[in-house]
Amino acid sequence: MKIKRQVYIFNSGRLERFQNTLRFTTTLGERKVVPVTQIYQIFVFGELTVNKRALEFLAKRQVALHFFDYYGNYVGSFWPKKQLNSGWVIIKQCEHYLNKEKRLLLAKKFVIGAIKNMLQNLFYYHRRGISQIDRTIRKINFLGSTLQRTREIPELMGLEGKIRKEYYLAFNSIIKNADFSFKIREKHPPTTPLNALISFGNSLLYAVILKEIYNTRLDPRIAFLHEPKYRAFSLHLDVAEIFKPILVDRLIFKLTNKKIVTIKDFQREGKAYFLSNNGKRKFVEHFDKKLGTTIKIKRKKRSYRQIIRIELYKLERHLLGDTLFEPFEIKW
Repeated sequence: MKIKRQVYIFNSGRLERFQNTLRFTTTLGERKVVPVTQIYQIFVFGELTVNKRALEFLAKRQVALHFFDYYGNYVGSFWPKKQLNSGWVIIKQCEHYLNKEKRLLLAKKFVIGAIKNMLQNLFYYHRRGISQIDRTIRKINFLGSTLQRTREIPELMGLEGKIRKEYYLAFNSIIKNADFSFKIREKHPPTTPLNALISFGNSLLYAVILKEIYNTRLDPRIAFLHEPKYRAFSLHLDVAEIFKPILVDRLIFKLTNKKIVTIKDFQREGKAYFLSNNGKRKFVEHFDKKLGTTIKIKRKKRSYRQIIRIELYKLERHLLGDTLFEPFEIKW
């Protein structure tokens, strides 16, 4: 079976149904036809005009449209009508959210997964001679040892924030490029090129995980670590904690150290840095390859996209009382 692909639209233009497929026409009149049967989801970074007929066609084919703003931040998505609804799974999801102990257990699992994968990144570079990372590893291990004593979600979120701060400071030892130094994590807006890379990569990951949630019986509105009250979707933020070190951070190390992305790939507005269209293209090209990379898990080759879906199935089985959820941990 042919693997469906993601489509990224950087130019502004019009997306429409053309015969039995899709056609994108830029503002300059350039046209490109993409067979809809080959599309898994579409990421939109430019200004896009799309009519009802095209949306109906996308919905019929179960293709999602993800929209990002001028700076590369995730804005929202067009979702086809969800086909895998399950009242029982939603009831169980709500039950675990409303029960303090059940919610705290799952929230801790997401943070534990994040910590383990952050440490694996640090171990990787420590083994390659970056000895100064040793202090960060010890500090994160110490902070992580206090995790099971947390009794409230805000306390757990605060601990996760402290750990991630220590982890981000280690980027200065891993990244051998002075243009991408780390001082403090700033998101709105990102005030350094490295912050812009982290934000852009995280935004892509959020959209990818949302699409995988859509293909399960889980409800993306009900989360456990992140508070779902003030945002439309929040479950993807929980799951992203596990995969940020693997799919975003490792990619940033590669792109900066190999000078695939350089300071020339950024634009600046006041104090804000953001990727140019050329920089975004470079990032998504390698991000897409990373998602399609396969690794062996229990003697079977799985792509990272499949691993995300499997993680969601594991969460679903936990909610239904079948097996205890254990987050994915990379071993190298």
